[in-house]
Amino acid sequence: MTIRSNSRHGRNESRTVAVIGAGYVGLPTAATLAHFGHRVVLAERDESRLAALRSGKMPIVEAGLDDLVAESVLTRTLRFTASAVEAVQGAEFVFLCVPTPQSDDGSADLSYVESAAKEVGEQLMPGAIVVNKSTVPVGSATMVEEVIGRPDVRVVSNPEFLREGSAVQDSLHPDRLVVGADDAQAAALVGGLFAATGAPLIVTDATTSETIKYASNAFLATKLSYVNAVAGLCEVVGADVRDVMLGLGYDKRIGFEFLRPGPGWGGSCLPKDTRALLHIAREAGYDFSLLAGAIDSNEQQLVRVVAKVEAACRGSVEGVTVAVWGLTFKANTDDRRDSPSVEIAGRLAALGAVVQVFDPTVSGEFPADGETVADDLRGLQLRADPYEAATGASVVVVLTEWDEFRWVDFTRVASVMASPSIVDARNLLDPAAVRRMGFTYDGIGRR
Repeated sequence: MTIRSNSRHGRNESRTVAVIGAGYVGLPTAATLAHFGHRVVLAERDESRLAALRSGKMPIVEAGLDDLVAESVLTRTLRFTASAVEAVQGAEFVFLCVPTPQSDDGSADLSYVESAAKEVGEQLMPGAIVVNKSTVPVGSATMVEEVIGRPDVRVVSNPEFLREGSAVQDSLHPDRLVVGADDAQAAALVGGLFAATGAPLIVTDATTSETIKYASNAFLATKLSYVNAVAGLCEVVGADVRDVMLGLGYDKRIGFEFLRPGPGWGGSCLPKDTRALLHIAREAGYDFSLLAGAIDSNEQQLVRVVAKVEAACRGSVEGVTVAVWGLTFKANTDDRRDSPSVEIAGRLAALGAVVQVFDPTVSGEFPADGETVADDLRGLQLRADPYEAATGASVVVVLTEWDEFRWVDFTRVASVMASPSIVDARNLLDPAAVRRMGFTYDGIGRR
């Protein structure tokens, strides 16, 4: 492994780049590379996504992405196509940013990666570099090389470390760039695409780079599980978890990132990557009980939050109206994949509760009568705003940390509820303030 400065290159030398897939990774990656002055063609097969991009609308919620894309389209450094074959014509670099869904045992489905590599393999220009940007299991670079079957094409692993909701910021100002390849020159060329970031460039082999990705997210998930477990301890001994985390965060060895307790961790990365790393360990015969414990702890956090709601409803939610505020796995994104908010809402509905939900990003997905059309939200009832969700409810459950929930009129909320009670699974609200307005309040590890 080598670590080198990536700032000595100054501005990037303009290159031709194809990006396959306009999802949560591909779209920010394409927009960022175009912003750096590269000539980028983004291929997206989904007709609705492609139409949205061509009309200037972003198919995902991501802060600053619309401006970054609009700028690149205006300067003609970014254009869109439905054809991956068209995208790779004349491209020096081809980024594979396609889905890698996961099976129940944690193994990744590489069929999309394999299909994309097979589709473009014969169309690649001589000397092209194919970049695995999708989160892929150890050894995937070799698989892509075998599928392409061309000795003149090099395959490089360049895992992404993007936080949803902050993907643009993370793309423009990454903590580090990790590139894995047997060919050091190819790795350096991929690193050079991002030279303007000035981020440290870590060059290693493909297997190690793929492991870095999984290990990073698994560590963050373990940290969150630890924080949630400490919050549970705080409730038992009477400590305030916010002050405990403040005391931890000022320790430079720990830092403040990922020290906020919540309903459990979720999203497209942490659950998937922890299960994948555990699967890799088991396949290799390694007992990774620490990681297995972190995953189990996250499941128990979901159970604890449901239990808090049941306690607020005098022991049972059957037949009780429950208001849920927030469905995405975190604020400032529209992603509900593996969302603890959706999971908890679904469990409450399965226990017989009438679950009325509001989230700023999903209102268009429901017909007017409140019946859901999305499979992951089946059995839930959408409401137009937080007040409608709270109407007739015995408890409001805050499951996503949308900032707008801080500023609702809680006097109005109390007036429309059957009983004024709040379970704040994000510790978003001021307990003293809402209690003064007549609410009972239960947070995570707070007095």
